[in-house]
Amino acid sequence: MERRFTLPNLITLTRILACPVIALLALSPGLGARFAAFALFLAAALSDLYDGYLARKHGWITDIGKLLDPLADKLLLAATFIPVWMISTRADGFGNLPFVGPLPLWVLIVVFGREIGITLLRQWAAGKGRVLAAGRSGKHKALVQNLFVGGALLWYPIQQWAYAAGWVDGAFWRVWYVIHGTWVLVTLVLALVLTVWSGIAYVRSYRSSGELV
Repeated sequence: MERRFTLPNLITLTRILACPVIALLALSPGLGARFAAFALFLAAALSDLYDGYLARKHGWITDIGKLLDPLADKLLLAATFIPVWMISTRADGFGNLPFVGPLPLWVLIVVFGREIGITLLRQWAAGKGRVLAAGRSGKHKALVQNLFVGGALLWYPIQQWAYAAGWVDGAFWRVWYVIHGTWVLVTLVLALVLTVWSGIAYVRSYRSSGELV
């Protein structure tokens, strides 16, 4: 009988349980809560790498793990992208992302449209006895999306801290704004490009060999 409660699976379950907590903390106006949202997101993102490493190293790859891991990834994506969009589009303008402003709704449509489309494609392929596993483009997409989300989640408490401390009129803050804003803008653009490209790669791989390249 398959061992379902392996350490990687327990880590994945913990990541799933952390998703609503991250969303609630990110949407909280408190400085400590927003820093906690970033720290918890960082731990969840790193745990995704760690549980995969453990599963491969010790042969703890299970069917339940194959189901839970992509579910955890999608929940973490929703628990971070949606709060960032909600904060950035508030009427007071304080939630604007540097160099980006309010996160456009079409960004969410592209990101989640790709996830829904690929999920449906995977299910359809599974019904025909073909398995579409995650390939390099999908992994790179997930990494860059996490880099963008991490930068956005960290921006809000740092900006709040800077305003409270009266640093926003200083030269240091202007330099930091450029550095942090460049990080947010570049990772967002790359995330969108890789989101579209990885979706195309899934479709092409299904039409050819059924295996991702």
